Amino acid sequence: MNTARFTSIVWVCFIAYWWISGIGVKRNAKGNIGRWGAALRAGTLIIIFGLFQIPGVRSFLHRHNSVTHIPAVAVAGTVVCVLGLAFAIWARLHLGRNWGMPMSLKEDHALVTSGPYALVRHPIYTGLLTAIIGSMFAGGAFYMILFAVWCPFFLYSARIEERLMLQQFPNEYPAYRSRTKFLIPFVF
Repeated sequence: MNTARFTSIVWVCFIAYWWISGIGVKRNAKGNIGRWGAALRAGTLIIIFGLFQIPGVRSFLHRHNSVTHIPAVAVAGTVVCVLGLAFAIWARLHLGRNWGMPMSLKEDHALVTSGPYALVRHPIYTGLLTAIIGSMFAGGAFYMILFAVWCPFFLYSARIEERLMLQQFPNEYPAYRSRTKFLIPFVF
């Protein structure tokens, strides 16, 4: 099996797990911006699908189905993809019932600062972006488009979530924020 196909299968399995794992989480708190977040997510999907309708984009993706023709780089990209998704899953499991869609707060929300949250404040986004970067090397140019669309969305979501957490945890979150990096462990 080639790395592009394997990477696609890994993503499909991840998405299925992600949807199933959302069963039984806490209810959304009143007053969150869930509707705006849903509209932003829908707009993002429309942009992605719209890009595929542009002939130049389709041609680019067809010509660059594999970013690299070096097998070792493609395998390394697959490993990075799997590690990124594993990091996101670890963060999701660590959140437990507090997990929700981007830019949402849960009823009786708890501030989680251990596990992957001791390394970065937004480890799910870290893991997903890492997985997309790995996928670019393993699966081709399609993942470049995903990165170009999802990276700004995740950064925007993280900034909104920072504000929500500061409102919900005005005493604890500033201390947590000062000792933990935003998205990249030990760097940013």
